[in-house]
Amino acid sequence: MAGQTIILGIESSCDDTSAAILRDFEILSNVTANQSIHEQYGGVVPELASRSHQENIVPVVESAIKKAGISISEIDAIAFTQGPGLLGSLVVGASFAKALALSLNKPLIAVHHMKAHILAHFIDDDNKQKPSFPFLCLTVSGGHTQIVKVESASKMTVIGKTIDDAAGEAFDKSAKMLGLPYPGGPLIDKYAKLGDATKFKFSKPRIDGLDFSFSGLKTSILYTIRDQVKFNPEFIEENKFDLCASIQRTIIQILMDKIEKAVKETGIKQVAIAGGVSANSDLRKALESKNKNGWETYIPKLEYCTDNAAMIAVSGKFLFEEKQFVNQMISAKARLDW
Repeated sequence: MAGQTIILGIESSCDDTSAAILRDFEILSNVTANQSIHEQYGGVVPELASRSHQENIVPVVESAIKKAGISISEIDAIAFTQGPGLLGSLVVGASFAKALALSLNKPLIAVHHMKAHILAHFIDDDNKQKPSFPFLCLTVSGGHTQIVKVESASKMTVIGKTIDDAAGEAFDKSAKMLGLPYPGGPLIDKYAKLGDATKFKFSKPRIDGLDFSFSGLKTSILYTIRDQVKFNPEFIEENKFDLCASIQRTIIQILMDKIEKAVKETGIKQVAIAGGVSANSDLRKALESKNKNGWETYIPKLEYCTDNAAMIAVSGKFLFEEKQFVNQMISAKARLDW
């Protein structure tokens, strides 16, 4: 239809190469190439990630355009993840986006990765209700844990953040202590369904304000496992499900305690979650349970929880409307302020 804006979104902040085509706020395609090579190393290896992005970027973009049923000339602008993330990975996506924008003579849009996770809630999706401004968003991933006050698509303020480790990191490192393969967070979620979440007690941090801390929790889990294994070498295997359930319960309690405090302090009862850990089933249930307390809660589709280009494209749509374009001098940044 005439007058509709078509945005190509490109995401390459970590180990997923993704491209999406957005028409206004409707996703026409969202293609992601994952990198399984990191599993054998127990975590993402930056150099291997950037090399894989170089191999994947062209076929992924071509596939997204083909699946969307458009021609490349119909694209109105190209949005890419500028940061934060792994610099080598970001450079691949940024360089490709810059070259394509230059060759097509199309506007270039630089997107903040964490803001994009939040704006994924505005993708048109089967009449799913979208939050209205202002709202609070708990962004939880392997690298970030934040509470963000979202006043508009372009005005967001971090009002709480982790002072050490992120929630996703706490999940993955706890899983490693249990001998689970990387990435361990989804496995903890899976095994937690089979365990008793009250079986083990772990220490929770006492941090003032809205900030988070997970390093003490990791130490508590480590000491519990270490001390029990001394008496029973089979302790982990015999208690795996209960340990997963107890770890998950503690992490989610820490997250929910802070977002509840943020609601009380701000008076804002519209609350969303975003980021990779927002795929966690118990976190989703915990947030949904707050609807009975007068909250309005917003939970993303699972495909928009992990890193994806659809969220980059929808962020690009907002920036396109504000004519927030960048030139060819733009560069990727491993750290990017809000």
